Formats: sequence, structure tokens, C-alpha cells
Amino acid sequence: MSAALPRMPETTHRVHFQDCDMLGHLNNARYLDYFLNAREEHTTQHYALNLGQLAREEGAGWVITKHQLAYLRPANHAEVVRIRTQLIHFDNSNLVVEMQMLNEDGTRLKAVLWSEMAFIRVQSATRTDHSDALMDLLEQLDVDDVNYDPDGFDERVKQLRKQLKRDRKEE
Repeated sequence: MSAALPRMPETTHRVHFQDCDMLGHLNNARYLDYFLNAREEHTTQHYALNLGQLAREEGAGWVITKHQLAYLRPANHAEVVRIRTQLIHFDNSNLVVEMQMLNEDGTRLKAVLWSEMAFIRVQSATRTDHSDALMDLLEQLDVDDVNYDPDGFDERVKQLRKQLKRDRKEE
């Protein structure tokens, strides 16, 4: 793998009518779909990591053990949203991915998700260690500027909101 892998890839997505509630806002449950689909797109496009292929070839893959999700502003029907994802923590058999949904120009935070995942053997459904190659990849992708604390989700959301507010004032 190249040393120039993006640590925070991002994509844009249009909010579809069928994903909205009666107020025209993205349904709360659909945020997870938007986030997880974006992360899958990011891992495939930027890291050549196909999760289904990994499970078949190594007999192991990640399963989600916990989500923490903050809904901050509605994502509205037909709106284009920007989704950023980044690895904020990993160890020999776990990882945590932070996902951010923003308005199209990236100036207003709409939602933040932390997904905690365990690496498991498919056959036995038991936790297993990441391979050396995966550990090398995770080391390249782990962001340096987020100090992960399992109990620090709310504090991280506040930090992100303050940073975006400062960025808007500087423009």
C-alpha cells in the first residue's frame, strides 16, 4: 500500500425521498445506512479493501459491536450531504470508525457516528487478531489528531462543532 492513503476520505450523497420521514427529513434509522454505505465505498475505492472478499479469503471480518450516533441537524429530502469517515482507534482485534455527515460544502455538521467493530472468525463467530498485513494498513489509516476515549463521544461532538464554527468565522 502507498503511504499516501487518504485518512479521511469523503463522498457526497443525495438524500432520497424514500429515505425520509413525513417531515422530509432523513429518517433516523437511514443515517446508519448512509454512513455504512459511504464507509464501504471509501474502503473499496481508496484502500482496495473489499470486505466480502476479505471474509471469503481470510475467513474473518468485522462485526459492529456498538454505535454512538448524534443527530445534530436534519438532512432534508433532495439535499446533497458530504460524508467523511476515518479510523480513530484500533488494536489487535478491534477498531473504531468515526463518520461525519455535513452539508454539501462541509461547513455544518449534521450527524456524527462512532462505530465500534470486532474482528471475528466467520466459522466460529469468535474474536480473532488482525493479520500483520491488516495491522500495517490500519496503522497507515489511523488518524493522529483524535484522542479516542470510549466515553468521550459527546466531548468529540462538541469539539467538531466548535472547530467548524471557528472555520466558518475565518472565511
